[in-house]
Amino acid sequence: MRSAEDDAKTPEQSFWSNWSSWEEVDVQNSLGHDPLFVFPKDKLVEEGSNVTICYVSRSPQSNISCYLEGVQMQGEQLEPNVTVFNLNHVAFIRETGTNIYCKGDQGDSIKGIVLFVSKVLEEPKEFSCETQDLTTLNCTWDPGSDTGLLKQLSQSYTLFESFSGKKTLCKHKSWCSWEVAPESQEMYNFTLTAENYLRKRSVHLLFNLTHRVHPMAPFSVLFTDVSTTNATMTWKVHSTGNYYTLLCQVKLYGEGEVTQHNVSVEVDGEQLFSGLEPDTEYRAQVRCANANHFWKWSEWTHQNFTTAEAAPSEAPDVWRNVKSVQGHSVVTLFWKPLSKLQANGKILFYNIVIENLDRSSSSKFLSIPAPANGTELNLDQCSYQIHVTAHNSVGTSPASVIIVSGDPGNKEVEEERVKGTEDGFSLSWKPQPGNVTGYIVEWCDRPRGPLCDLQWKSVGPTTTSTVVSSDAFRPGVQYNFRIYGISTERVPYLLEKKTGYSQELAPSDNPQVVMSNLTSRSFTLSWKDYSIESQPSFIQGYHVYLKSKAGQCHSGSEKAVLSDDAVCCKYKIDNPKQKTFVVENLQPESFYEFLVTPYSSVGEGPHGAFTKVTTPDEYSPILIRVILPMVFCILLIMIICYLKSQWMKEKCYPDIPDPYKSSVLSLIKSKENPRLTIMNIKDCVPDSIEVLNKQEGTRKSLTETESSKPTYLYLLPTEESYSGPGPCICFENFTYNQAASDSASCGHVPVAPKAPPSQLALLTSPENLLKALEENYMNSLGEIPAGETSLNYVSQLASAMTGDKFSLPTNPPEPALCSEYKMQMAIPLGLASPPSSGSSSLSSFTLLDEGEHYH
Repeated sequence: MRSAEDDAKTPEQSFWSNWSSWEEVDVQNSLGHDPLFVFPKDKLVEEGSNVTICYVSRSPQSNISCYLEGVQMQGEQLEPNVTVFNLNHVAFIRETGTNIYCKGDQGDSIKGIVLFVSKVLEEPKEFSCETQDLTTLNCTWDPGSDTGLLKQLSQSYTLFESFSGKKTLCKHKSWCSWEVAPESQEMYNFTLTAENYLRKRSVHLLFNLTHRVHPMAPFSVLFTDVSTTNATMTWKVHSTGNYYTLLCQVKLYGEGEVTQHNVSVEVDGEQLFSGLEPDTEYRAQVRCANANHFWKWSEWTHQNFTTAEAAPSEAPDVWRNVKSVQGHSVVTLFWKPLSKLQANGKILFYNIVIENLDRSSSSKFLSIPAPANGTELNLDQCSYQIHVTAHNSVGTSPASVIIVSGDPGNKEVEEERVKGTEDGFSLSWKPQPGNVTGYIVEWCDRPRGPLCDLQWKSVGPTTTSTVVSSDAFRPGVQYNFRIYGISTERVPYLLEKKTGYSQELAPSDNPQVVMSNLTSRSFTLSWKDYSIESQPSFIQGYHVYLKSKAGQCHSGSEKAVLSDDAVCCKYKIDNPKQKTFVVENLQPESFYEFLVTPYSSVGEGPHGAFTKVTTPDEYSPILIRVILPMVFCILLIMIICYLKSQWMKEKCYPDIPDPYKSSVLSLIKSKENPRLTIMNIKDCVPDSIEVLNKQEGTRKSLTETESSKPTYLYLLPTEESYSGPGPCICFENFTYNQAASDSASCGHVPVAPKAPPSQLALLTSPENLLKALEENYMNSLGEIPAGETSLNYVSQLASAMTGDKFSLPTNPPEPALCSEYKMQMAIPLGLASPPSSGSSSLSSFTLLDEGEHYH
């Protein structure tokens, strides 16, 4: 073994000592009694070095394996119990070192070591020194990677100045301080040495102290004489010794603008700012550097200030919306808030003056507090001039004037379509031949929301196109634009209407379709409630899809394959205003499915669920059209008959009185044949009595024997002056006499123009007539065989005569047809035979034989 001195000052002049004497060592004896040993222990190397690892085993027969971080290593066996492993370019794994261990195949012995691998010590970078006050130097550098390990401390740094011979150990890894010599040394030569356990690295720096001055940041920044457009800035700098001048840089930031000024300063600095905006906040900053030998700028010093307010410089941008409601005008007035540069201060309120142009003496004043941007006015049909001004704490803005005419005069304008882009809507219009002061483009940012959010854009009189853009524009929303011209009288009038989408989308929903007029061959589809204006694109028409089992498509349709590979027929409707469609050429009793979807230039509506329908058979509609009216008519007749049952009964089949319940039974006491009755003469005044004579002998049927003709018995009027036919026509009732069925009619009964007074007197007393009837009746009872007597009823017909039924008129009217039944009377047939004696008490009766007539 030998050694040499390692001196950093003179690395070339190192001298080695003499070798020591040889020493012999017995390895087996020096290891001890353990069965396995691994070398070297706690070895420290640099990253990228080559390392040799070995193990020694006391038993040559042991099968030993060694591992580096769990990975088996392949080594070289030197002796039966000695093996070495060569590791090339070892890498840094962790600060606590790399683990290496060996073990036998029986696992009875395990030995290991830790190999410490440090990162390579780097040369310091960006080594520099500077001063801020010419009394202290600050040197800085970039140390690079830290070589510190658990076994080794981080590298250390030493600063050595060759002119003064001074050396100092730096306390920090990246910077170090050096006191400037009091004798005002200007030149410095520094050597910075980095050192660790394995190596050293050094860098050098030579400089003049006066050229490495880095001034400190200015201080005491103030603003004086701040007005609406001007301000003065002052500041102080730190002293760097006599005869030193600093160059200071001043920057002013305000409303997106930056201005820069350079000022030479020795102790205090000052800068005047002019041309500022009123009521605007500005940010000023200043920094300084050595004016003679520039090295570095100082740090920035910042300060803010705000200029004073001024009266608003611009008139508000005003627009209006006019609606006529019940004979008066509702004017919604809008104005845009003034920008910060226009307001020149905080706007406090808006003044509105409304002047009636038709009545100059009439005006109205309103004050609207800020931040309101509109108000509503209720005006009559007169013309008004409206002035709007904005006010802040200093003054008033110029007035914005708009005219609301009593006669809007807006003509009907056809709406045009425009196509939007990502930049907005490009609108153009025809120039106006007359004098205009400008144009207004009006639209709504949220046309589908509850509030319109009315927006407008003003352009000059020579402009006939503009681009309308807004962050509120959304794809699939229809926007409507109105372009107005402003006349020289400040009256707006509508020029054009335009509508469009910033980006069209496919229709979002399908119409609600109603099916009607279903027949065996066709049905009708309608969707009248479908609004095309609310769709996300311009609807160009509709597609009607029809599915059927047959799959046959007729003229006017084409086959289409849907997304689910279903085949159907597609009908195309090119008119978006057509909202009905008739599907024809169908088969009876067939199953169909249909779907109606709109389409536009970017696609069609969603293919949702189809609606199912089955056509009826061919004859059902015909039967329904026939049966339903018949059923309705029958029901109507039944209802009418039910409601008019009493009237029908009286007209068609009136109740027939029962002769056995007549009051005349109380007067007649018949012993031989109690069933023979006569009506009480007091109950009615008969017009005629029909007497049917039936011959004695064997009865014959009506088909074998001619029915006996009826003989009529009439009551004569009591007035002598009466002549002419009787007052009513009689007809027979055959219900109670089958033998008289061939007596089909009866005519007017002739009456003698003059009757004897005795007869007239007799007729005027019903009691006399009753007595005569009773006598004849009783006398004839014995002459009529049993069973040969029958009663026949003759209905009385109503007479047109007025007055009491017992008083005969003096001037009777002409006979008329009867309209209702009168009371009836019954006479036994036996009474019809004329009495044998000419002095019969029934001299007032006139018996007319068959074929006898009076003229």
